[in-house]
Amino acid sequence: MSDISPLAPEHFPKIPVIKGVKLGAAEAGVKYEGRTDLFLAELAEGSTVAGVLTQSLTRSAPVDWCRKVLPNGEARAIVVNSGNANAFTGKSGVVTTEAMVSATARTIGCEPEEVLVASTGVIGERLPVEKIEAALPGLKKSLKAGNWETAAEAIMTTDTFPKASYRSAKIGGVEVQIGGIAKGSGMIAPDMATMLSFVFTDANIPASVLRLILKRAADKSFNCMTVDGDTSTSDTLIMAATAKADHPIPSTADDLILEEFTKAVDEVMIDLAQQIAKDGEGASKFITIDVTGADSDRAAKTVALSIANSPLVKTAIAGEDANWGRVVMAVGKAGERADRDTLTVSMGGVVIAEKGEGVDGYDEAPVANHLQGDHVNIAVDLGIGDGQARVWTCDLTHGYISINADYRS
Repeated sequence: MSDISPLAPEHFPKIPVIKGVKLGAAEAGVKYEGRTDLFLAELAEGSTVAGVLTQSLTRSAPVDWCRKVLPNGEARAIVVNSGNANAFTGKSGVVTTEAMVSATARTIGCEPEEVLVASTGVIGERLPVEKIEAALPGLKKSLKAGNWETAAEAIMTTDTFPKASYRSAKIGGVEVQIGGIAKGSGMIAPDMATMLSFVFTDANIPASVLRLILKRAADKSFNCMTVDGDTSTSDTLIMAATAKADHPIPSTADDLILEEFTKAVDEVMIDLAQQIAKDGEGASKFITIDVTGADSDRAAKTVALSIANSPLVKTAIAGEDANWGRVVMAVGKAGERADRDTLTVSMGGVVIAEKGEGVDGYDEAPVANHLQGDHVNIAVDLGIGDGQARVWTCDLTHGYISINADYRS
């Protein structure tokens, strides 16, 4: 594991017990030695689930399994291994995924269709499912409520720190808990949810309602975050509601009693997304990009992601170089309507370029000082409409190359 990211939180968050959820981890030896690599969550009977999955056309066998069973809206277990993505492994991938699911179902005492599965790690290598099958019985015995940090550590690959977030909210005057974990550091680009993340609540939410809440939250969080522009074969976001809280049951995602709850779900996922960007492989700076004045919110997001995914912009930030020309370039290549003579570019709140050229008498010193920090803000106003968007990314350093050059070793 690499040194911990300089952008990592000071400590793992305090997450209380969420009724109806038991968590655990084990050393199955899938790839790593001396560290956990198998995660299991047991959910109470009656739990509802929703998911958002990768749009990759070379998606993994575990993603295909989740696509198959998620419409049922119910689950009793989530099982995840790290170290091997079980992607692009042909018929073997299907067989090993089904074996992993069946072994988990036997361990929990449920139907295979009540098991959700995810795998993360190297693509194209056969999953040694027999190691997972051997580890599951002992893992089941070790499950306990509130085991959040252990669970978050087990799903890490090139991550330098475990990622988790927590909020509480009220539904109809009754307090509910929302806690989640995530992993992601490289091969991160928005195309649904860009990594693995598992969010749990004790709220009583019908699956049809949970699906829309989750989709909206993903669009505000994980789909607004990128590290390197590469969408994984394995991206999986799952939310489970255990129905242990005694509150009025909402009928739609827009039910007024859900206003505080949906806001809290959004905050948990935005926090997790930002932590992933802060743990981007080799990252030294966290970058927030705001685009306003676009034709539409969709257009603004396209432009923002064009800036966020530009290697030239990201390396300039890494080098603490206020090269605003690269931002202008990224706007121009985005394919959305833009006008040179209405475009404004700012860094750290300082306007650098406007009306088609650099600001006359521009003093670079305040911007250079801003870029020396570890949180960088870039703002672009296209000046042609009301569309706006915010995305998060990180800089691109030599560390990214070093990590990925020897990833399989």
